[in-house]
Amino acid sequence: MRSTDYVVNLAMSIFIIVGVYQFYFWCQRNPVTEPRGLKLSIDDRIPYWPSWTWIYSFLYYPVILYINLIVDSPRHFNYIVLSYIVLLLAQMLFFVLFPVVTPDEWRSRNKKSCHSERFLAFVQKFDAPSNSFPSMHTSVAMLTAMHLYHSLGPWAFAFPALIALSCLFTKQHFIADLPAGAVLGWLTFLLFRLVY
Repeated sequence: MRSTDYVVNLAMSIFIIVGVYQFYFWCQRNPVTEPRGLKLSIDDRIPYWPSWTWIYSFLYYPVILYINLIVDSPRHFNYIVLSYIVLLLAQMLFFVLFPVVTPDEWRSRNKKSCHSERFLAFVQKFDAPSNSFPSMHTSVAMLTAMHLYHSLGPWAFAFPALIALSCLFTKQHFIADLPAGAVLGWLTFLLFRLVY
């Protein structure tokens, strides 16, 4: 591909990411059933480490955008984009039909006493405690890792592992949200492989 193709793909990727979040926020406002919690006893034992917010927020997007560097054709790019759209639609079904919300006391731990907590509070100002199951961060990270596997090998799975840990340590998700997100991302990739 030409360098201009990579620039166009990157611009389209940023536009798609920004656009996707509008659907994410719409789901927060339009659940069709009463939100529930999925807290297990192990969730209470997971510590709150707000410094993981930097992984949660700043590792996430650059790795997703890195996919633009390994795309080998416009067809490949289009099918990768389609896989993320399919994943979004699946996530939206869960968010609207099976809404899960994290407990209020998790967010009240944030005293905004350091840079990490202040930034986490900024993220939480936009990101309601709903849309918890399955973890969209984890599902997108798993789908991304699967797309990157042929380029990075097993190292690609460090991305969803770190993102999943950041979801727990920032108290943004229940532990049950993470395997569900990982499986959803993996199934979406299998569908991508089937059609591509």
